[in-house]
Amino acid sequence: IGIYGLAQDLEVLGSMPQIIADYQADNVNFIGSFPTLQEINNYTTLANNGSIQSLWRDNYRVILAANAVIANVPNVPGDGFTQTERNQLIGEAKFLRAIVYFNLVNLFAHPYQISSGTNDGIPLVTDPFSGDIVLYSRATVNEVHTLIEQDLTDAISLLPGDDLGNSQATVGAAHALLSRLYLYREDWTKAASEANYIVGNPTTYVPATSVDFYSKASGEELFTLVNTAVDNGGTGSGGWDGYYEPSEQGGRGDCPFSVDLINTFDPADERLLFSETGDNGMLYTRKFDDGANDASNVPVIRIGEIYLNRAEAIANSGGVVTQEIVDLLNMTRLRAGLTAYVLADFVDVNSLLDAISDERRFELAFEGHRRMDLLRTGRDLRPAIDPDFSESQPGDNLTILPIPQREMDLNSNLTQNTGY
Repeated sequence: IGIYGLAQDLEVLGSMPQIIADYQADNVNFIGSFPTLQEINNYTTLANNGSIQSLWRDNYRVILAANAVIANVPNVPGDGFTQTERNQLIGEAKFLRAIVYFNLVNLFAHPYQISSGTNDGIPLVTDPFSGDIVLYSRATVNEVHTLIEQDLTDAISLLPGDDLGNSQATVGAAHALLSRLYLYREDWTKAASEANYIVGNPTTYVPATSVDFYSKASGEELFTLVNTAVDNGGTGSGGWDGYYEPSEQGGRGDCPFSVDLINTFDPADERLLFSETGDNGMLYTRKFDDGANDASNVPVIRIGEIYLNRAEAIANSGGVVTQEIVDLLNMTRLRAGLTAYVLADFVDVNSLLDAISDERRFELAFEGHRRMDLLRTGRDLRPAIDPDFSESQPGDNLTILPIPQREMDLNSNLTQNTGY
């Protein structure tokens, strides 16, 4: 329970990492007042940025809590504490640790595609705090990905199926997150296989039938953190609802649709229409619509993404347009009120991959995916918003965050990202 509670924090799964990712990409406009977020939006970030420092600190708090559970649960005395119960707790801790490491390495390191994963990632801390100070060095992206893969594989073997519900770690959610990891690494066969654990069991993992499923009891969510008015990631400075809701609805309204995103949508797309216009004339998503209480649930992993993961993986591995890929793409498209694609709509696999990329943008907007989808596929983060921008290409220095200066000052074994 403690790990889940720490993960609700604003800087972990409480929206701040996802907002930062949105500001670096092309789905939202920045109209807020926080100087630290304005730096990130303007690609003028400094290593002493307070928002980034808090993000690093709070995510490692979750990791240390998970490490404590993983290390200590096996040694807790008592015959009444069964092995099945112990396995479940360790599996949940490993699942949560995997999510946090994945989010951190995506923000603080260049994607796998830049150096085949041999570039600096983040420190791997897998032991609980013992009282001794350890100055960790940065592991490579490959090494971080290996730990994430092992944690999720272990979680699958330890967790009791999917009986825990979607607000706790489950076997299905672990398979789904593995599909995302393998997709980001371009391991197409494994990505397709892990996604098929969800896609291939449509009676167990039932997609929502409309776009209005957020913060409801819907099977669409494979893993979510449930928020309430008194238990959420919101602080005095926001949360999912706070940033994505306009001020007259109780939010801050710092993250409206970008004009480019609006113009890219089909006007009939219900995901575009699932929005509201603020008093400032800007368009806001209704995915998070409880600005008064910050009580919208967190969309960490859901079925729509997994269908698109499998579609992209199969298209890349086979290199041809198939009916299965088109059907996978149509699942999210049809429930958004659009007409179905047919095979004849695609002249080759590249046109199909372009359609999958667009569908990911529409389906997963405002959930923290767009930045990595652009970086891992070799595309500029800010082409439409800032046509002359020169620091937003994959591999450019400022597309990733700096190691916080506080950490650099405390740990002589850390190396800073180039450009900071």
